[in-house]
Amino acid sequence: MEKPKIHPYIPIIVGVISVALSAIFVKLTTADAGVIAFYRMFFTVLLMLPLFLVKYRKEVLLLTKKDWIFSAVAGIFLAFHFILWFESLNYTSVASSTVLVTLQPIFAFVGTYFFFKEKLSFKTILSAVIAIAGSVIISWSDFQLSGTAFFGDMLALAACALITAYLLFGQEVRKRLSLITYTFLLYSISTVTLFFYVLIKGESFGPYPASNWFWFFLLALIPNLLGHSLFNWAVKWVSTNVISIAILFEPVGASVLAFYILHEKLSVAQITGGIVVIAGILLFIVDIKKLRAKLFLKKT
Repeated sequence: MEKPKIHPYIPIIVGVISVALSAIFVKLTTADAGVIAFYRMFFTVLLMLPLFLVKYRKEVLLLTKKDWIFSAVAGIFLAFHFILWFESLNYTSVASSTVLVTLQPIFAFVGTYFFFKEKLSFKTILSAVIAIAGSVIISWSDFQLSGTAFFGDMLALAACALITAYLLFGQEVRKRLSLITYTFLLYSISTVTLFFYVLIKGESFGPYPASNWFWFFLLALIPNLLGHSLFNWAVKWVSTNVISIAILFEPVGASVLAFYILHEKLSVAQITGGIVVIAGILLFIVDIKKLRAKLFLKKT
């Protein structure tokens, strides 16, 4: 496999900052969750369409039956991830929702171990536990185990499981396709899935205030094209576990943005948790580098 022109961690960092804006944009809209998710994916596909048609459309012919099946499953998982997550934001805070959605290592570690036989050291597991503990601390001040907040938390947890499944199913396909082809295919499948979801649910495709269309477009441009697309690029060279851990930065950024834009207060627990999350992520990255160095020395 060829080496990337830039270090994979750089796009991952930019991607995390981009997706941190997602919850803010969703909170600023007035549409139903399925509609927000549909227009997010629909506008993304429209933005990518010219480049795909001009340069990458022939690559689709190289897809195997297995690639199509895995891509379809990943696209459907991505669609329902957005539905459940956006719905959770109607019931719980940005901090709690983003924290629970980004607890992907719990699911990713199990998935990559059983499906891809990836080795995990004790330090890697410990660093993940530290990061997850930090995420729990962030949400502790507004985390409630009853009423609407509890329902929102459960939706966010389900969304977390789905985004991890989306990454796991897409990981193998991404290694054989260019970034544009892979993301265009995945986002197109998600768009179709969301279209039928909105149709069946009887949610309205419009009209909406101009401000809603603005947030729909920004959701497509920033979290998708600068967020998830960068994660899809990086997954060709790094493990799903690395991306899952890095995404734990999202609740930190989202909580800060929610404080300034939505006036959601930040507690001492959330600030403390943010520090713990960062510590866990840094420990994970350092351990991954050491593990890969050892494996390289064994091979040589």
